[in-house]
Amino acid sequence: MSTQPASIEGDVRQRILKDPEVILRDRDLMAALVARHEAAAGGNVVDLRGLAMARLEERLDRLEETHRSVIAAAYENLAGTNQIHRAVLRLMDPAAFEGFMADLGGEVAEILRVESVRLVLEGADCIEPAPIGTFGEVLQVVPRGFVDGYAGRGRPGPARCVTLRQMPEDDEGMHVGMHGPDGEPIGSEAVLALDLGEGRLPAALILGCEDPHQFKPGQATDLLAFFAGVFERALRRWLA
Repeated sequence: MSTQPASIEGDVRQRILKDPEVILRDRDLMAALVARHEAAAGGNVVDLRGLAMARLEERLDRLEETHRSVIAAAYENLAGTNQIHRAVLRLMDPAAFEGFMADLGGEVAEILRVESVRLVLEGADCIEPAPIGTFGEVLQVVPRGFVDGYAGRGRPGPARCVTLRQMPEDDEGMHVGMHGPDGEPIGSEAVLALDLGEGRLPAALILGCEDPHQFKPGQATDLLAFFAGVFERALRRWLA
């Protein structure tokens, strides 16, 4: 007796005949059909068309992953640009230096999503870092050479414009005194070197974040460099 092959239900068969691309567009279904065809052909038969399709699928998967990565990076870059623009606009709002410093440690810090903001100015007669007056939580005077040493953290050569680093969990060094022992735990920081003009000692803006992944080596620094450039120009105006 011969057995009849299992038949497809009438409505399903009619739908496939009416629109066969339904199967062609279903990658899982097509993969199952190709696998069944290869199994039926036996191990001694090489299906070059199947191999070509498998490689095309791999390439398509890689292209889709690259596409998703590019889109995600574009959105992240756009969000970062908007964030820096908002911080820059806030820096331009105050009409007095007191408001400028208050915003730096307040709304600007919130916009940048950091827990600590420190503006350090090198002083010719300064022996050790010390807060300055009512701005002590934000503004500190430091000894000469401090900016290069703090930004470099043992690295030879001058300080970079922007230095990003993550803080070791057991680090009880210089950054604890900079961000404050009673403040939020700092997982990463950005050190923005500032040029305040001819005849003035170096300065730096130090941003500390609880998130250890907020600032880390290898990240792009162009937006933070732009923010540092705007900030140092605004600070020159107040110092003048």
